[in-house]
Amino acid sequence: MQATTILPGTVVPIEFLGMENYENFDRLSMATPILPGTVVPEVLHGKENYENWSACIKNYLLAQDLWDIIETSMEPPKPEDDDREVKFKAWRKKNAATLHAIQISCGMNILPEIKGISSAKILWDKLAKAYEHPAQEGRVNLRLPAADENFRIRDNMNRTAGFSEYAELYEAVRKGDWDVASVFITQHPDSVRAKITHLGQTALHVAIIARSDEIAKPLVEEKMSKEDLEIRDNEGLTALAVAIICGFDLLTVDLMIRKNPDLLTVGNNRGGLDIPIVLALRHGQKELARFLFDVTPYEELTPEKGPHGATVVTQAIQSATYDLAEVLISHCPRLAFSLDTDNVSPLSLFVGLISLSGVEFHRTSSWKRIKLISSPRADIFGYYLDNRDQKKQEAAGITIRFAGPLDQHSNEIESIQRQFRRLLFAMLDSIEISAMNEYQIGIESGVAQAIFSAVRAGVVGFVTLIAQGEQRELLYWVRDGKGRNVLMSAVQHRHAEIFGMIYGLRETKARLLSSRDNVGNNILHVAGTLTEVSPLDHITGAALKMQSEVQWFKGVENLCNPLYRNEKNYAGLTPKQVFMQSHKKLIEEGERWMRETASSCTVVGTLIMTIMFAAAFTIPGGNNQDTGLPIFLNRKLFDIFIIADSLSLFSSSVSVLMFLGILTSRYEAEYFLNSLPTKMIIGLFTLFFSIGTMMIAFSSAILIMYCGESWIVIPLIVLASVPISLYVFMHFGLLVDMIVSTYGAGTFDRKMKSGVELSCIYK
Repeated sequence: MQATTILPGTVVPIEFLGMENYENFDRLSMATPILPGTVVPEVLHGKENYENWSACIKNYLLAQDLWDIIETSMEPPKPEDDDREVKFKAWRKKNAATLHAIQISCGMNILPEIKGISSAKILWDKLAKAYEHPAQEGRVNLRLPAADENFRIRDNMNRTAGFSEYAELYEAVRKGDWDVASVFITQHPDSVRAKITHLGQTALHVAIIARSDEIAKPLVEEKMSKEDLEIRDNEGLTALAVAIICGFDLLTVDLMIRKNPDLLTVGNNRGGLDIPIVLALRHGQKELARFLFDVTPYEELTPEKGPHGATVVTQAIQSATYDLAEVLISHCPRLAFSLDTDNVSPLSLFVGLISLSGVEFHRTSSWKRIKLISSPRADIFGYYLDNRDQKKQEAAGITIRFAGPLDQHSNEIESIQRQFRRLLFAMLDSIEISAMNEYQIGIESGVAQAIFSAVRAGVVGFVTLIAQGEQRELLYWVRDGKGRNVLMSAVQHRHAEIFGMIYGLRETKARLLSSRDNVGNNILHVAGTLTEVSPLDHITGAALKMQSEVQWFKGVENLCNPLYRNEKNYAGLTPKQVFMQSHKKLIEEGERWMRETASSCTVVGTLIMTIMFAAAFTIPGGNNQDTGLPIFLNRKLFDIFIIADSLSLFSSSVSVLMFLGILTSRYEAEYFLNSLPTKMIIGLFTLFFSIGTMMIAFSSAILIMYCGESWIVIPLIVLASVPISLYVFMHFGLLVDMIVSTYGAGTFDRKMKSGVELSCIYK
């Protein structure tokens, strides 16, 4: 954190606070910067100090050679030709510098009234008319409305106190001169608790920011009371909070806590939500965090005391200090599913950590950075549960793998793995269904949050651990914000393995399948709904995405009661109608994708068919003039040429016919399931086959004509193969994807079967 006291004469006289002062900040921050230093001793607040202010600002402008902008009455040069353009730029620069100097020397009560003035001379004259002659009639009124008068008075007092009365103390503290600071505080006892900067900082705040330990320690020990240490700056931070954020000396932090132990539970910033240990974890101060963890009372971190305990756990997880989280959860298990200040439960955050393909751990400076990589099948963390047979171990087994150079740090990594595993099972063991009330397993609860996070992210292993333990009942009690159960959520997020695993639990199947959400959707309505959360990005092409959606809808439809197919939701729509409405755009995209692919492949197939047909009548070597038979008829290479040419011709013909069939097909949702993909698979396969046999025919023809001339044959064959190989390489992946999605292990039925088999282990 960098806390900077803005002095009159710096580049911008105000700090950026948000939309309320954006216009003033934006205008001043774009002005020409003034040289560092103080423009005037104090800013202009009104008629009471205008005379002194104007004299000081005039001297400053004279010293900076800017007074002629105010003194002259000539109009600015107009940029009409090259010479005048140079003069105009020079005038504009000096005008901006003068304008900026005046603006940053005006108080916050005046700045809103003058922010729209772009001429320094006009601004100067306007201020003179407003404040130079108070009794003058017709002057421009720049005073604040009566409602804002109190703010003007407070602002004036704050600035005067901060830069005149306490200026000596501020400079002494900033420079680390305790002798001067001590004498000043002795003469002015109240100064030790006074706010001496525009940011509302006390002398102790300033000393900590300046990293002046020789000032901070005696201030705490000798000059400040217990209550003085609780004073906050304008950002809501106590001096202890600032020390933690800055990573200040641990001894000084300990000194402040010993003098006022209540500081450990005083909230800071963000509406007073962050207690000191949370600040330490949030800002990566692990050494301070461990110290604060030891001295913070556990009873102050219980859910009854607020979200601080859960926040400590979530921040400990995010900073990879799992041991702190584990200790805290062991003292208060309910923290695992309590909500922190961001309304996130530790268990939910941990599930999110698991779901990532790579989670970075930022360790101390002596460590290198490592990454936590979860298993591709998400069978969580390679930790075999105790008292399970080998089959169960393989099903619920979990593997933590680390990427990067690990030889030198194997002990540290093993320690992190152990902490990671222990924390997971400590949080799972904390869930006791019998002891949980309706709120704790309700829509907004941390338990529901964690389970639905796992379902959304496809973390099969976590859901498996819930299903195989005493927490299984949670799977049919919890609901999300839309009133959907875990089975509906698995369908919504298209995780077939999780769906199959939950579906395979007999006691939950009937109850979950018959459920409806808040708008009357049954599980088949959910299967027919395409939303932004539906994970389709990993699927190639709109047609394959549409095929996957049809597979899901048909798969869930086959498992449901047939009556569900005609049930209507509160909008009066059946599942089929919901499917067609939500997939209308995807059907159009799938049709366009199919037609474009078929058109491009048809061109290639037609070209091959034409070449191969002509090659059959223009054979290599020609024909015998007497018999009409091919000259190389008796050579084996000639037989290979004829066979390859014929196969290429026939396969390219089939390919073209298949692609023409695609171009003339109907594009309804059901056709994307098998009909269109099958035609595309046949067309692509025969096209690639025709390309391969064409290359064989070409190679055999070259070998026939240049027999024994390998130095010619080999380069020709290689060069001819390059463009063909590139085309196959670019499109072969599409063929594989279509075969896998249509007939392979990527289908809904295969994945669901895997989930059902997993659930059978725990019956």
